[in-house]
Amino acid sequence: MLEHYEDALEQWIASVVTHGDDDALFACGYLQGHVAVVLSQLEAQGATDLDALMLKMTDCLALARQELNDADYALVEQAWAQLHAWIVGEFDVA
Repeated sequence: MLEHYEDALEQWIASVVTHGDDDALFACGYLQGHVAVVLSQLEAQGATDLDALMLKMTDCLALARQELNDADYALVEQAWAQLHAWIVGEFDVA
């Protein structure tokens, strides 16, 4: 299942790189690092379900809220909503 998440992440990144503006690229890059860490943690824990991913990403977004100014956080939050939709779409198809 983690492979599906990784595939969705890679496809989403490719889409943002191709079609996104500077703000989208910033948010994508920021989020990519967090998602990579989360997927690594989930793999180490043997957790592969979507709920575990969502829980870990909620924690990451809380950290982002502390690290980023309001405008940048809004970009990252919007990027996560897009990536989440992409992941769920991939999950539904798989």
